[in-house]
Amino acid sequence: MDIAIVGYGKMGRMVRAAALDAGHRIAAIVDPLGGEGVFKEIGALDGVGFDVVIDFSHPSAAVGNILRYAEKGYPAVIGTTGWLDRKDEILGRIDTSACSIIHSGNFSIGVAIMLETVSHLSELLAKAGIYDVAIDEVHHRAKADCPSGTALMIADRVLSSFPGKEKLVVGCPEGRMEPGELQISCRRVGSVPGIHSLVADSSVDTITLTHSARSREGFALGAVKAAEWIVGRKGFFGMDDFIKDFLGE
Repeated sequence: MDIAIVGYGKMGRMVRAAALDAGHRIAAIVDPLGGEGVFKEIGALDGVGFDVVIDFSHPSAAVGNILRYAEKGYPAVIGTTGWLDRKDEILGRIDTSACSIIHSGNFSIGVAIMLETVSHLSELLAKAGIYDVAIDEVHHRAKADCPSGTALMIADRVLSSFPGKEKLVVGCPEGRMEPGELQISCRRVGSVPGIHSLVADSSVDTITLTHSARSREGFALGAVKAAEWIVGRKGFFGMDDFIKDFLGE
């Protein structure tokens, strides 16, 4: 499979290595700050033959890139976060195009399994009737968005599965937390690849479900697996769609 990589920072480089390890070819690399052999503009892809795009660019470029993939009918894996406020606009464009897009705030297979676990665990905690829940995430200092896309994915699972939790609160607001509020606390320190936890607390015990990434290689491997899956499909997909096939569910 011939892959075009858009965004050639740390993640883009790891995607390249994971793709080559899997036996794929790199047809083109696009990054405005790229060096020799790297295209500076997304439009350069029009003259290159490839099967799928893997995009880990900057949030400020994501929407423009995705709209272009929709216009051109390019299958694409989108790992860039921080643009979901324009998701409805993008879905409208994809619906009228022949492209296929899979997006996730985290393509780690382990995180996908954790999300499935969060849904089930949230239902059990709510039924128990004695637990309150919150989300904690830690990332490196250079991360551009806060909270992380993965933390928001965990929050969506909790809000969907834990009756009574209705409002998302990010950070530490003044005053006490209301029972219906779900808090995400964020820390940015050092070079942490990513730690995400669902914390459930009662008066008698605490349950913590945590995913700790050792490196970004797991994100890159998952993105390449998603690229293999998305080719030949049409529409907008999430990690849930991919992981069910991957796990044979």
